[in-house]
Amino acid sequence: MPRNSRILVVEDDSHTRARLCDAITESTSYTLAGAYGTLRQAKAGLLSDHPDVLLVDLGLPDGNGIDLIRIAIRELPNIRIMVISVYGDECHVIKAIEAGAHGYLLKDSDATHIAESIGQLIDGGAPITPSVAIYLLKRFQSTALKTEVNANAPTLTDREHDVLLLIAKGLTYAEVSGALSVSINTIRVHMKNLFRKLAVNSRSEAVFEAMEKGILKM
Repeated sequence: MPRNSRILVVEDDSHTRARLCDAITESTSYTLAGAYGTLRQAKAGLLSDHPDVLLVDLGLPDGNGIDLIRIAIRELPNIRIMVISVYGDECHVIKAIEAGAHGYLLKDSDATHIAESIGQLIDGGAPITPSVAIYLLKRFQSTALKTEVNANAPTLTDREHDVLLLIAKGLTYAEVSGALSVSINTIRVHMKNLFRKLAVNSRSEAVFEAMEKGILKM
């Protein structure tokens, strides 16, 4: 996705919304596509503003941001989505990732970190607040140790497993390509096959499903 990407902000708190908008407008790399405070407004804006990136809160006054994530994934398949929320608990984080979120930041992140995280998101990364990332890793590791491979789990090739392991560690497609000395198109093919085998639509979901099925251990 090219720089000067269009960013849509969905946040009900006016002060936080203004802070997020300032982080975007102060950067020459991004364009503010729109900013909304309700789910109803955001649904309309999502289709009219054609954003490349969605920054979304989960607790909206008229609904849940996870519903907007699902709509965004369905209507704009190439969109990149980052949750910015006060909620860092298991239920909210896992549900957001399962819905299709590519990144997850807590609201105490400063403007500079938010702008940098948007760049990482656009470049194919999965920015996650360190405290949330540590929690997720511990949860996945605990699940992997307790769960044997499901008899019905899909079989991954050695190379697919290598690719998914590097993706799970936060590497972009380009970085995985360099680490494995293959073309980036080859990495995309492997990921397409992984999405099909695991019945998912995003890298975060692929890692989560592989962990849950016991076929990937960190």
